[in-house]
Amino acid sequence: MSLNIRRAGPGETGLVLSLLRELAEYEKLLHEVRATEADIGAALFADNPVLFCEIAEWYGEPVGFAVWFLNFSTFSGRPGIYLEDLFVRPAQRRRGIGKALLVHLAKTCVANGWSRLQWSVLDWNAPSIEFYTSLGAVLMDEWTICRLSGPPLAALARETR
Repeated sequence: MSLNIRRAGPGETGLVLSLLRELAEYEKLLHEVRATEADIGAALFADNPVLFCEIAEWYGEPVGFAVWFLNFSTFSGRPGIYLEDLFVRPAQRRRGIGKALLVHLAKTCVANGWSRLQWSVLDWNAPSIEFYTSLGAVLMDEWTICRLSGPPLAALARETR
């Protein structure tokens, strides 16, 4: 097997955005993608980046990615990784690439003394749910994700105490 996982470089914002759009298309969410190459570049390659991206290459060709950022567990008192996006191009699936990306991130957590690797999965995505649980991931059914964006976010921001 010729698989290489490496950190995305500054000249690869187009690749990262392309993989992001492929993921969004798979998830039937392409209409929600507003990110530009400039947005991705600023997040990944600023002096203090807020986002990180690992690229999976199969025989030298980019075939997938893991996009993540640090979160923090107040209960453990330590950071962890929040995996925002994990994607392997359909033609390259079933080769262990997705698992290798997760192993890479798990090793990053352990090497840094971080407490967890966490992510979300769409409830209709049965193949991914089966894959994640086969790795030992626990579905946190008692937790519901909450989100404010767009007009509701702006409205809350305008509130005064």
